[in-house]
Amino acid sequence: MAIAGAVLQYRLGPARMLTGAAQAIDGDSLRLNGEELRLEGLDAPEYRQSCTTKAGRPVDCGRTARRALSDLLERGLVTCEIGKIDRYGRGLAHCRVGEIDINAELVRQGQAVAYGGYRSEEEQARAAGRGLWALDFERPETWRREHPR
Repeated sequence: MAIAGAVLQYRLGPARMLTGAAQAIDGDSLRLNGEELRLEGLDAPEYRQSCTTKAGRPVDCGRTARRALSDLLERGLVTCEIGKIDRYGRGLAHCRVGEIDINAELVRQGQAVAYGGYRSEEEQARAAGRGLWALDFERPETWRREHPR
């Protein structure tokens, strides 16, 4: 068991903690102490992504997702635990502000979809018709494939 834990820690790298004031970059990434971090376990609409209401009216859901993250970050000092690095060199983070798990809260609000985690929070948002679940939307992963940078 100890060997398995050591191998896992080696593969993931040592977890780091950062604390400070943070700024939203988009709906699932932020800047904290000069580092760009990606929130792990969820996927939010891209900043330029739009969705539509059930009546067919366009909604800037990417901007709405960034605003939701920004609102959470403005509540106080943010603490992020970073365990891995993504393919773009960003730390993959689980972040909190006070007692609020930011990652889970964004999914619970319907401002992001589960992406490797937070399935129960997504089910809550979907059942309540919150955020994206009140709209017609493409999953962010699909939208990125169709709109490469």
